[in-house]
Amino acid sequence: MATGPGIRKAAAAVLTVGLSAALAACGSEDSGGGDSGDHAGHKGAPKLSVSGAYVSQPPMDDMAAGYLAVRNAGGGADELTSVTTPLASEVTLHTTKGNRMKQVSSLDVPADGRLELTSGGDHLMLTNLSHRPKVGERVSFTLHFATSDPIEIKVPVEPTTYRPKD
Repeated sequence: MATGPGIRKAAAAVLTVGLSAALAACGSEDSGGGDSGDHAGHKGAPKLSVSGAYVSQPPMDDMAAGYLAVRNAGGGADELTSVTTPLASEVTLHTTKGNRMKQVSSLDVPADGRLELTSGGDHLMLTNLSHRPKVGERVSFTLHFATSDPIEIKVPVEPTTYRPKD
């Protein structure tokens, strides 16, 4: 087996090229791939806005329902995870399928779509009210999301018979 200086130079060159290729591959995964890897399949951030919010004047003193629409103009989905208000010590998220209401921990806000909370559908339940709100009163809500910053809104109290226009 030949081990002269020419062979050692060739072996060193092959080793250098091999290590360079390996480092380049790692570098592209760590620098370019690591950054874009976090966003793989991510088409953008959510861009949320809220409209049509209202609280239905409660027929009872200790609970009320809240409704609103969250529009997402962004390419990334989000989730409504909670809502807080000084009006109630607890606000829970509910889905309605058929005639069955179920409390859930979050509601999806799809990318380039809407989350609609409506009478007879998905909605907010406000319990342990600080007072019985009157029609025309405005109530502060803070909406909390999985990835987006909280959104603060003022919500009017509407009569129980109120139905928003489409």
